[in-house]
Parts: sequence; structure tokens; C-alpha cells
Amino acid sequence: MGTTLYGAGTDAIHIDDRALAHPKVVVATKLRRNESFTLSWRHPRTSLAYAPQSGYPSIPFRFTFEEPEAPELNVKWVEELMHSANSAGGTQLIDEVLDSPTG
Repeated sequence: MGTTLYGAGTDAIHIDDRALAHPKVVVATKLRRNESFTLSWRHPRTSLAYAPQSGYPSIPFRFTFEEPEAPELNVKWVEELMHSANSAGGTQLIDEVLDSPTG
């Protein structure tokens, strides 16, 4: 079970390591681009908002993972998360996107 801390708050947000690794890529991309974004998930319903100030990050994020090895990333899941990050609704931590079986 991974955790993320947002801002100066001491309340850790617990998310499964595999699930946390994917939005971490999206958050890092948005921070590198100095773009505003929101990150939301269910159970309990929570949203974080980030808006850069004068080109400098104004709210720190910290991601902590229980497992020492990073999980293999599902590129399709990252793409779907990035797509939601660029929408009006912001990044929604959705269930893992799996490739449909062909046949």
C-alpha cells in the first residue's frame, strides 16, 4: 500500500502501489510542464488541486511506495489518466485499463 502526501498536511492518502505508480507519472509530467491539474479518486472521494505560482511549484507532493521495486507500468492506463488530466474534469484515478482480448 503506497501513500502520497500533499502540501503541509500530515494526512497520508493510501493507494495501492500499482495504482499509485500510474498517476505519479501523470503528476510528474504535469509538474514538469508547469501545468495546473486536479487529481481525484473514489473511496473516500477526494480531490487535490495544484496550480503553479510564478513558475515554481507551490504545493509539494510526496509519493511513498511499500514495495522497493517499481511495478511495470501499463502504458494504456497512463495514457487514459493523461487524457483525463487534460480534460475539464481533471485527472480521475480510474480502474486499470486492460487491453481487450482480440479474436
